[in-house]
Amino acid sequence: MHFDLAVDEPDDLDDAEARAIELGAVREEQQPAPERFRVLRDPAGHPFCLRG
Repeated sequence: MHFDLAVDEPDDLDDAEARAIELGAVREEQQPAPERFRVLRDPAGHPFCLRG
């Protein structure tokens, strides 16, 4: 299963990514559209996206 989590404002995407990493997420090297969404993995290795 893959989750997409919406961020309130596109400008908040950087802050949301930083907070997810603080909580244990890992940023994927491949970022197909980093201006629109960020691909990360949770501590167990499951992928999810933050969408602006």
